[in-house]
Amino acid sequence: MRFHLPNMSCGGCARSVTRAIQSVDADARIVIDQNRREVELASDLPRERFASALAAAGYPVAPAAD
Repeated sequence: MRFHLPNMSCGGCARSVTRAIQSVDADARIVIDQNRREVELASDLPRERFASALAAAGYPVAPAAD
């Protein structure tokens, strides 16, 4: 699943996003594209759980450009 995070603008943001995702699923595979402000992750858990955790961490999800 892919998320577009307009508020993710630096390496510190990327670390915060990683922590938010890992708080939901510690085993999720995460790929962050900081330039595009996108996160791609692989997990069996529902997308909504990640979107909620990201929003709570200050990174609300916007629609991803495919």
